[in-house]
Amino acid sequence: MPQPPTTPTDPHSHTGHDHASHGHATGGSPGGHGHSHGHGPAAPVSKHLRKVIAAVLIPFAAAVFVGMAVLWPGGAPAHERTGVGFDRQTQQGTVVALAKVDCKSVNASQVPPTGDTSTPEGREAQAAQTGECKKATVEVASGPDKGRAFFEIVQPGAPRQLEKGQEVVVAYAPDAPRDLQYSVVDVNRKLPLALLAGIFALAVVVVGRMRGVFALVALVVSFAILTLFILPAILQGSNPLLVAVIGASAIMLIALYMCHGLTARTSVAVLGTLVSLLLIGLLGSLFIDWAFLSGNTDDNTGLIHGLYPHIDMSGLLLAGVIIGSLGVLDDVTVTQTSAVWELHQADPAMGPRGLYRAAIRIGRDHIASVVNTLVLAYAGAALPLLLLFSIANSSMGSVANSELVAEEIVRTLVGSIGLVASVPVTTALAALVVSADRTGPSAAATVPQPARGGRGRRRKR
Repeated sequence: MPQPPTTPTDPHSHTGHDHASHGHATGGSPGGHGHSHGHGPAAPVSKHLRKVIAAVLIPFAAAVFVGMAVLWPGGAPAHERTGVGFDRQTQQGTVVALAKVDCKSVNASQVPPTGDTSTPEGREAQAAQTGECKKATVEVASGPDKGRAFFEIVQPGAPRQLEKGQEVVVAYAPDAPRDLQYSVVDVNRKLPLALLAGIFALAVVVVGRMRGVFALVALVVSFAILTLFILPAILQGSNPLLVAVIGASAIMLIALYMCHGLTARTSVAVLGTLVSLLLIGLLGSLFIDWAFLSGNTDDNTGLIHGLYPHIDMSGLLLAGVIIGSLGVLDDVTVTQTSAVWELHQADPAMGPRGLYRAAIRIGRDHIASVVNTLVLAYAGAALPLLLLFSIANSSMGSVANSELVAEEIVRTLVGSIGLVASVPVTTALAALVVSADRTGPSAAATVPQPARGGRGRRRKR
């Protein structure tokens, strides 16, 4: 018997527009349709399963935010500045004048060059005595000494050259003689960086629309957690590993749910990411201890250890591994859950084993590209260091054995193992969750049936 003409306005009809073969082929009884397609593509699971997922994730989320409240640092601890490296007072400045001068006249107190120009020191010494230097007049543009001018000598071989009107960053040393209290330490790059950030945000919003807006909001929240919780808590003396796990979990929960919604699909991605993070933490802890990696390998980490000797530097290294792996993990787990959900939508008759086999083939391609991306990203960051080893004609064994490179190797391989493991783990979880409804009475409702012609309610636009 024909259905009333109001059937096309059924609230569930819009969820099956691309699945005409099974979206409404469930028999003539409206009750037979149930809710097998009543939820959007993001959550085709039963209410019972959503309760099970919530029973796992809600206590976890509560534990994360309770942990944040307990470990909340309330700001970085104060200390007396050393004036070394980044730990110095800085102000803004502007180059107001630039004049050419004889290097010998402004470097009269330097030791004369020995004549040996085969070394960088010899070449610099010779240039300082015989070349043409620049004398920059720099005006302090911020702070209590705003408007005060000082001179900066720029040698011809210096990597940083100054230009008139250029904005610079100047360091202030209050204990130095008045004429030597200020010096140029860097150029001001705020404008190009801000412009680049604006272009990035615009591109994300134009392409991603509202989802892009939520992604940007999640990015701001992630940086807020990093700067307001993770970094100050570590400086306050909290265990870096514990802080990193809690902070990374909070970032994961907020970013994933904000970008992808409160759905079963997102919850499965969260569970897969959590399992992978735990694996990365365990492997990282094991191999950092086994390889005797101290985490104190350069001037910056040495300065941190000098200012805050109570910080566990190897724990800080492990925290960096966990946080660094989180962003790529999110991408992998979300992609895999989306693949499983779409495969289920395309063929609702496919069981969990079939879903897993089909989705894992997609995951293998993802693994190959992501691992290669991660390795190349770390290699690109360490490229100057690798060049130094190449210049020194060091063997690959000695290069890999040095602590500075060994840290990057452990960081890369541990993160890559976690990424590889996230694919089968997340795929298996998603396949079990998305196909769980098939075990109940509504299983028949998801099996495609041949459409019968002549029934207006089965026709699509």
